Amino acid sequence: MNLKNEMRGTLCILMAGGKGERLYPLTKARAKPSVRFGGIYRIVDFTLSNCLNSDIRRIYVLTQYRSLSLDRHIRLGWNIFNHELDEFIECVPPQQRNVDRWYRGTADSIYQNIYILQRERPKRVLILSGDHVYKMNYNDMLAFHIEKQADLTVAGVEAPKDEAKGFGVIGCDDDFRIVDWEEKPAEPKTIPGKPDKSFVSMGVYIFDTEALVKNVIGDAKDSNSSHDFGKDIVHKMIKSNRVYVHSFREANKESNAYWRDIGTLDAYWQANMDLCSETPLCNLYDRDWPIRTYQEQVPPAKIVASYGSNCSVSGGLETVNCIISGGCVVSGAKIVRSVLSHSVVVGEGSVVEDAVLLDECRIGKNVKVKRAIIDHEVSIPDGVTIGYNQEDDKRRFTISPGGVVVVPKGISLK
Repeated sequence: MNLKNEMRGTLCILMAGGKGERLYPLTKARAKPSVRFGGIYRIVDFTLSNCLNSDIRRIYVLTQYRSLSLDRHIRLGWNIFNHELDEFIECVPPQQRNVDRWYRGTADSIYQNIYILQRERPKRVLILSGDHVYKMNYNDMLAFHIEKQADLTVAGVEAPKDEAKGFGVIGCDDDFRIVDWEEKPAEPKTIPGKPDKSFVSMGVYIFDTEALVKNVIGDAKDSNSSHDFGKDIVHKMIKSNRVYVHSFREANKESNAYWRDIGTLDAYWQANMDLCSETPLCNLYDRDWPIRTYQEQVPPAKIVASYGSNCSVSGGLETVNCIISGGCVVSGAKIVRSVLSHSVVVGEGSVVEDAVLLDECRIGKNVKVKRAIIDHEVSIPDGVTIGYNQEDDKRRFTISPGGVVVVPKGISLK
């Protein structure tokens, strides 16, 4: 079997049109996949890098909600494919060709763009989500799909039982054929022999095109359907088609299975904090599986020690376990377990701890920030404290269920 040829016959459709309501206010002015993550990246870069590293070069990105920043990012950072070689990445807003409405769900977005499948006539369709952080070689999943002669293959990963409540929970037999599927159950079923773990869907699907077209058309006619892959399509196909689960293992590191759905404020904050550990499970420095992005043209980061300060960028006590992007200027400040996107300025005497500062933030002198997400272009004046008094913070900002303070884009603080 020539996997390269098989992948060339596979069309990728990336879902990037959701509102991202659980990430609000970070999604107030942008689509969820275009939210910055890990300093220099956008969330969507991880899925697109998986595609590129898996030699997938025919990609449609379905957009809808506040897509300007996402469209711009893909145009600037991902316009690298050669149309003469039948390679492309194209953003597709809702066309409303056969209906007069916006997308009602993931399955409906495919139904409304079914003309793409009619035009491209791929052998298979790889459907991905643009809001997950993971490194996966989709060729492994394709080989499994072909071996099992599946109509649909779903990527699955082990997750703590308590966290599985927010996902599709998979039950399968010894041959990995899916026999049971519960969407966001109150009491998730566990993996035999692992009472604290459940097998959950990653939102990654490979369909044989004929099976996909048949089922989304049938779903569109069902007035009782929510028109969602997890809730409706997969659940129905289990009964009538060959549906299998492929167990996820990370590209280049099969012993690891780091996958994060960062669709909530707490999950987004925690995934950024994961990157600050000495040996993060999500390795951004793997040259064999690079994560690509578009980077602003900015000067190098600079750490400035004020007179009498012990500020240090390596091994010191003042700036430790941090990601500091290009264009940042840290002047005599203490930065601990934090992620700074490009062009952030932190003034003398300030303390930033367990925080995510998005691009072009300005932190004044003697400011204290803890367990917080500070959005794009926020300017915090001298002496302000954030993250130390929740009652005070609640009067001004959004507080996540886990207690993370979120300061929205462009807010003016006094």
